[in-house]
Amino acid sequence: MRRILLGIILAALIGGLGAGWVAAKHHPAQEKVTIVGSTALQPLAEAVAARYRQGQPTTNITVQGGGSGTGLSQVQAGAVNIGSADIFASQQDGIDAHKLRDHIVAVSGIAPIVNPKLGVKNLTMTQLRQIFTGQITNWRQVGGPDLPITVINRANGSGTRLAFEQTVLTKGDHAVQAQEQDSNGTVKEIVTNTPGAISYISFAYLNKTVQPLKINGVAPTASNVTTNRWPLWSYEHLYTQRQPSRATQQFIKYMQSGKVQNGLVKEANYVSIHEMKVTKSATGQISERK
Repeated sequence: MRRILLGIILAALIGGLGAGWVAAKHHPAQEKVTIVGSTALQPLAEAVAARYRQGQPTTNITVQGGGSGTGLSQVQAGAVNIGSADIFASQQDGIDAHKLRDHIVAVSGIAPIVNPKLGVKNLTMTQLRQIFTGQITNWRQVGGPDLPITVINRANGSGTRLAFEQTVLTKGDHAVQAQEQDSNGTVKEIVTNTPGAISYISFAYLNKTVQPLKINGVAPTASNVTTNRWPLWSYEHLYTQRQPSRATQQFIKYMQSGKVQNGLVKEANYVSIHEMKVTKSATGQISERK
């Protein structure tokens, strides 16, 4: 009788272990991918991550902001899988670009914005430069109302700021001392609630609460970005260490795929990397795409 009972217990134990092994086989541990950095890329990265998780439930993707500088420093330190940035790693102090891999996943247009009630819809590039260097201080000087100009700049380390100043300011120019903000969302909110404010945000954040400005009569549109007719734009980079994890590589490959580039990228108001007709170097040099 004891032998029979022992056999039953042993069979139950083996069966339980086998069931556990089968369950583990069918339910593998989740792989984690953490993305930190550019707020310009954050809305798109979040949308792509949500879509990706539907097809890859075993991959847990976390997306956070913090700015391009933060993303680059954290991925270099190995604290995150991906550092998102709208600058080249070589443009950021303290970053050894040779130790990282660059994956360009989108292009982000940048638009100067004002309060919709201001009534100003177009500036020349010279006027824009003079506003952000403090030479023009009242909207009356550019055809607007008699209202002081409140410049809202992006914080140092912001990739959007670097791209903006690289295009708008000339050598030797210095940005006017102004309030600085870290994120596109905060900047938009301040401009929405400040009649004389001006700043700049990524296309992805544009809505009816702010008025995007034309420059030299050219509108800030995706089609104008593809040819550099609209010169305010930056690449959106996902930086990894030289040997990223398999889950990290798969997510980036998905984000660069035609399905995502022709779908979510355009829907989120970014520009597909496949549609760009020009390239831009880290120094701002524009060339025809080959």
